[in-house]
Amino acid sequence: MEWVISLNMKKKKTSIQAKTLIYLLSFNIVIIILLWICQISIFDYYYEKEQISNMDDIINSIKQSDSSEIPTLLQDISYQNEVCIAITDDRNNILNMYNPNMKGCAITGNSTTQEYMLSFINSNSDFRAYQFVNDDKHVSALLYGLKDDGYYMFIYSNLEDISDFTLIIKRQIMYVCFLGIFIAVIISIFLSTKITDPITEITKKAKKLGNGNYDVDFKESGIKEIDELADTLSQAQKEMVKTDELRRDLMANVSHDLKTPLTMIKAYAEMIRDISYKDNAKMNEHLAIIVDETDRLTVLVNDILDLSKMQSNADVLKLEKFNLATEIKSIIKKYQIIKETEQYTINVEMPDEVIIKADKKKINQVIYNLVNNAINYTGDDKKVTVRITKHKKYYLVEVIDTGKGIKEEEIPYIWDKYYKNDKKHQRNVVSTGLGLSIVKQILELHNYEYGVKSVLKKGSTFYFKIKI
Repeated sequence: MEWVISLNMKKKKTSIQAKTLIYLLSFNIVIIILLWICQISIFDYYYEKEQISNMDDIINSIKQSDSSEIPTLLQDISYQNEVCIAITDDRNNILNMYNPNMKGCAITGNSTTQEYMLSFINSNSDFRAYQFVNDDKHVSALLYGLKDDGYYMFIYSNLEDISDFTLIIKRQIMYVCFLGIFIAVIISIFLSTKITDPITEITKKAKKLGNGNYDVDFKESGIKEIDELADTLSQAQKEMVKTDELRRDLMANVSHDLKTPLTMIKAYAEMIRDISYKDNAKMNEHLAIIVDETDRLTVLVNDILDLSKMQSNADVLKLEKFNLATEIKSIIKKYQIIKETEQYTINVEMPDEVIIKADKKKINQVIYNLVNNAINYTGDDKKVTVRITKHKKYYLVEVIDTGKGIKEEEIPYIWDKYYKNDKKHQRNVVSTGLGLSIVKQILELHNYEYGVKSVLKKGSTFYFKIKI
């Protein structure tokens, strides 16, 4: 088995130029073989059939003509069709001859032809056709006998020896073969150059792109398939640039979100050690801050782990029936402290009972993240609305803020990790910048339709639809 695998791995790769040459040469060889078969193998057969058919046409035209037209007709036929014609009596005496000077005419003075002519006269038949080898001249011949009003008409035609002609054709085919091979090489070089040059150029640029050099331009070549490849790589380049930018933002934001609580924890731990350990009230206050910052770190780490698990398809939905209205009310209660301390208004518009079948924990996480996002980006009126509307086939869940809105060209990117359309957004609640990315993954896991509608300077509405 290892030996077979090794052979497969070492399989030699062939260039486009070599393959083009092989295909063109193969095509040439097939065409030449077909020519050889057609021109050499069946040429004799085809020639004989053609001559016999020609003689049959002559006989038919003679039979269909009037007696008065026959002399003129025979004269024309003999010269036009390269045959000689003789009219004889019942003793085989020639009464009239047409085209007697035809090359190879063997009606007179040839014993073999005379035997067939006498045989026809004595047969009492109206018509007979003979194909034979003329022993005197060693050529194949056709002899047709026709009886008419006591007279006998004989039409003679040579079947030419075409061996010399076939030899010429063989030589011509040989020349065509060499010429075809030469042309195939030229065409293969031309075609492969036209095809391989753009591919080679694209390959070089793709390698640069793979090495992290995004400053490459995939140009069109005029070949549809190669241009489609160039377009695909250009799109991949744009996505890689965007991904690289998001990666840098991710590192910067995660570093910031980790650094801030760690700095706070260290600072307040040192204060407890050096100063407030003597004052219980101060120490408890500082410990509470340490606990809050630790919770913040825990939320960040959990969000990263959740997102990683969902993106690797390792997360499994635990579907159950529950009342979404009850869950939302419970989530909104957690924001009571910022409603009281910072005068936020969170309105809830929904029926008392919204029974759905979904993963309760994950849907709660979606609501929590969307409300967090709305609080962070809402306007100066500090107003957020959570609304559920029942439709015929689905519940429409909306979370609405009154912030500055999102530019239309930025909407496709807001679901990306750590993408922020406003770097100076308020951070009134614990937020990691991964909220909308987690929302996207959970809703896609449930196969729910989702999106955002936004009007600049008026606010945004994030929504998703739960099938009833």
